[in-house]
Amino acid sequence: MDIVGALGRDPPDRESLPRWVAPLPEWLEDVAFRFAWVIVAINLVGTAFGFWYYRFQFQALPTEMWIFIPDSPGATLLIAVALGAWALGRSSDTLAALAFFGNVKLGLWTPYVLIVFSPQFLANSGPALYAFLLVSHLGMVVQAFVLHRITDFPLRAVAVAAAWYTVDLLMDYFVPLTGEVTHTSLPYADAEPWLTTTVLQVAAAGAVALTVVPLFWMLATRIATLRNAAPETFA
Repeated sequence: MDIVGALGRDPPDRESLPRWVAPLPEWLEDVAFRFAWVIVAINLVGTAFGFWYYRFQFQALPTEMWIFIPDSPGATLLIAVALGAWALGRSSDTLAALAFFGNVKLGLWTPYVLIVFSPQFLANSGPALYAFLLVSHLGMVVQAFVLHRITDFPLRAVAVAAAWYTVDLLMDYFVPLTGEVTHTSLPYADAEPWLTTTVLQVAAAGAVALTVVPLFWMLATRIATLRNAAPETFA
């Protein structure tokens, strides 16, 4: 039986990119593509858990706002679909850009709030679930950095991803279409004072900053790829 054929495909070619753009070792990226369906399955399980985790917010908010609620599960679903499409020979730059954006942003934002608001998160969730959430979200960031092998992040795809996560940011913290803001439930009231500001503003500040980070990384990857293709243009 062809294990690689059953669980993934031979890895795509790897561009010679700067380490800060493509930080994972080549062998680890290769493993990810040879076992793409395993990664897809893990992300689908994580997506199902995430939807269960958000069950109370789904109950509390209007149906038309549900699409903006499950941020992390949405990101893991996107990378599952992006890698699955590649494994089927139907790669999509837009799916890959959305998956990269979501996994970097939410993979960093969740550890940020877990650490900043750790006393109450630990009290509510217990150390085992707390550690699982922290490690699994950091894993989202790691897996995002295999996607440069299946896309060069064309500007149209980057624009779609940036537009979606900007709208999602607005719904989460600033101007919901209806009802309340849709950010992930925090273990403190939004208006509770926190240092010189409030809990909501601390969470929103991290979300705004981490909307810029994946956009920068995608554009930097695009520029590095173009430089490889036409080095004389960037001389």
